[in-house]
Amino acid sequence: MSDLLERIFHGSKLYWAWMALLLLVVCIGIAAYVNQFVNGLELTGMSQDVSWGLYIAQFAFFVGVAASGVMVAIPLYLHNFKVFGKVVILGEFMAVAAVLVALLFVIVDLGYPTRVFNVILFPTPNSILFWDMVVLSSYLIVNILIGWAAIGAERKGIEPAKWVHVLALVAIPLAVSIHTVTAFIFAGMPGKAYWLTAILAARFLASAFAAGPALLIIICLIMRKLTTFKVADRAIDALAKIVCYAIIANVFFFLLEVYTAFYSNIPGHMAALEYLFVGLEGSSSLVPFMWAAAVLAFLGILFLVVPKLRKNRKTLVVALVAVFLACWLDKGLGLVLGGFVPNSFGQVVEYAPALNEVLVILGVYAIGLLVLTALFKIVVDVRASVDQGTPAPEQNPRIEAPGA
Repeated sequence: MSDLLERIFHGSKLYWAWMALLLLVVCIGIAAYVNQFVNGLELTGMSQDVSWGLYIAQFAFFVGVAASGVMVAIPLYLHNFKVFGKVVILGEFMAVAAVLVALLFVIVDLGYPTRVFNVILFPTPNSILFWDMVVLSSYLIVNILIGWAAIGAERKGIEPAKWVHVLALVAIPLAVSIHTVTAFIFAGMPGKAYWLTAILAARFLASAFAAGPALLIIICLIMRKLTTFKVADRAIDALAKIVCYAIIANVFFFLLEVYTAFYSNIPGHMAALEYLFVGLEGSSSLVPFMWAAAVLAFLGILFLVVPKLRKNRKTLVVALVAVFLACWLDKGLGLVLGGFVPNSFGQVVEYAPALNEVLVILGVYAIGLLVLTALFKIVVDVRASVDQGTPAPEQNPRIEAPGA
């Protein structure tokens, strides 16, 4: 293990510049969180009417990014699609970083982070939050074990142990469950009409299977440019098709919600959608973001559906960025904030994140990227060492950060 971890501390100037930048942002985020811890959540834009803000919105989004690792595991482990052999380790480690980010957003959302231990010390199986903790922690541990065992086996030039394959199969239902249970947290609130829908879990999974693989492909293409790690075109094309089908399903599910709300003339459901897309009672701060999400989603679908555009790497990147941003704007912004409109008194109370809140969010993002870069650095370095027959990390100066 020590020789694998040692590889993190060898790299090019670009690699260290990227790591230094992330560490700087992490320090700024920690300082902002200390300020929040000392002075309380009043430093955020949240209130009694909007008790969940960007922290929980990012939690919901990154649980989906973590769950998307299953879209690489299913073809490989259930259908023996060996093209994903190189990609699956990246999917496992991306899931680790995404779960870590999701958990950190829950912690920063708590007034006192030690309260999270109450879920462990006083388990309540009838609580959805308890099961969310169980599946998230289980999925995190399983992906760490699979990823570490797989990279260790590759370094030695042997096949992973049979228990790794078993754990990979276990990770598949866990990946689906982490986002399903997260959706149940929202859908289990009868007072919030926008979330009170049986199709919410399906929407969560569809957006996850669009945004996560889109991010993974972007990372793979960046690694092609900056490292010796090359992912096969067949793997990228197959993942792009998954993104295409998933974003179409996500848009379809959302349109079902629109039809149900307006054709059935349900006031609570209509109010949230009106607020998000045309404004309500003079409040319209999210309207530009939601229309941007709609435009980006349809742009991504257009570029992914047409084979010629999907196979062109430049237009593919545009499509993937559009899909990722569309999903982030929809679930990482509109879903949570739209659910609080109207409040219990039928009024619209808008939310805007405070500067301190944004700095904390950037700090959490930076921690996730730091972990992701370190894990991918190990993967890239080991693969290069195996291919070149030179195991020492310092003999591979071209290995750089995947996000640099």
